[in-house]
Amino acid sequence: MAADSPDTPERRSRRTVVVDDRSQIQLQRCKLVLMSSSKKGAEFELKGSEVTVGSGDDCDIRIEDETVSKRHFAIARDAQSFLVRDLGSTNGTFLDNARVKEAYMRPGSLLRAGEAFFRFEPVYERIEIVPSEASTFHGLIGRSYRMRQIFAVLEKVAPTEATILLQGETGTGKGAVARAIHEAGNRRDGPFVVFDCGAIAPTLVESELFGHERGAFTGAVAQRRGALEEAHNVTLFIDELSDVSLNLQPKLLRVLEDREVTRVGSNKPVKVDCRIIAATQRDLWNEVQQNAFREDLYFRLAVVTIPLPPLRERRDDIPLLIDGMLTDLASERYRHFDDLEPDLQRMLLAHEWPGNIRELRNAVERAALMQQPFVGQGKRPDDGGLPVAEDTGSLPAVFSLPFKDAKEQLVAAFEKEYLTRLLARSDNNIARAAREAGIDRKHLYTLPGKHGLAGSDES
Repeated sequence: MAADSPDTPERRSRRTVVVDDRSQIQLQRCKLVLMSSSKKGAEFELKGSEVTVGSGDDCDIRIEDETVSKRHFAIARDAQSFLVRDLGSTNGTFLDNARVKEAYMRPGSLLRAGEAFFRFEPVYERIEIVPSEASTFHGLIGRSYRMRQIFAVLEKVAPTEATILLQGETGTGKGAVARAIHEAGNRRDGPFVVFDCGAIAPTLVESELFGHERGAFTGAVAQRRGALEEAHNVTLFIDELSDVSLNLQPKLLRVLEDREVTRVGSNKPVKVDCRIIAATQRDLWNEVQQNAFREDLYFRLAVVTIPLPPLRERRDDIPLLIDGMLTDLASERYRHFDDLEPDLQRMLLAHEWPGNIRELRNAVERAALMQQPFVGQGKRPDDGGLPVAEDTGSLPAVFSLPFKDAKEQLVAAFEKEYLTRLLARSDNNIARAAREAGIDRKHLYTLPGKHGLAGSDES
């Protein structure tokens, strides 16, 4: 097998991402680097579903070393992992100094066959991306250049088993993209399992994700399967991945490498097979550089990384998004973006939308459900899109009610509007919203339902 071009620290540090010029995608493959013998430094790319290594002429990678068996070991790959398997060699196959019959490798792992040493490393390839001609993808909507490029990537990777990392600001639609990938994938007939790390108390993440046995801790009155087991044979969406604590990250890495999960309070592993899609608001590679996230787990998850643009960078999509939202809501007052007054159209297109698609949806829903304009005279979208009286000289009707009734209505209106904005800023994360507002989390849990507010698929 021909040696690959030399790797460099700069190349090794790159992520599997849609790169900044947004005309390419960078995909990760892997290679073996020979660390011994007269051919030290030779590089062999691992192509195909399985590669054999040995001293025999029929091996894919031939090593001239008398301590290497004719067929020494094989490396098999799937969408997420590389598995090394000893082929009955005389001197054994060693992975990071441990003799193995078969084991999953990670970037940087050292392999030894007899006296031949190899290092297992990632390789990156840039592929030109031609924007999709479609303006939709399994429920996603967009005709901007950025979104059609993302659709082109999704069309390629969704039908595979590749692990995908979604990065983007709050409200950019990470959850909706994850669901679209599931619906376009080979596991679409099964459920779409969601695990939101940010919505669960840090002390409960381990048992909720990995499961627990009865009596594993106070309150564990029965055995419970975790999200990883619930997602066996289907798709698991791990939202706010960066919230997983450093002490739990090695356990998640072992699940990804060994395809086994061990419940809290048990020493018996359970086989799991799930496709993982993860999402985060943060730049995960920067978290790695700050030692806030494990590099080996990052590489395991970032087989394909897709950054989602904020709404302010895809303004061309706003009319299309509003049309879709109005159709979903069966609005009587407004049916299409073109039905809006010209000044309002310009205002909606010019607004920065810091809450992105979620903020836009909230404004559209309020307008459609109340059968009132998106905004009143002098209002901005970030004022909440609340209707105002046409006659600004008259007092609101609520002030003519008895004091108790007027107070109840005003408090209810304040709570609903405050919660709407609070949840939009906190990505519908109750725990995060409670911390920001200084409200007891248990109390805050009751308020969204009281006011008819619900979570969104967009993460």
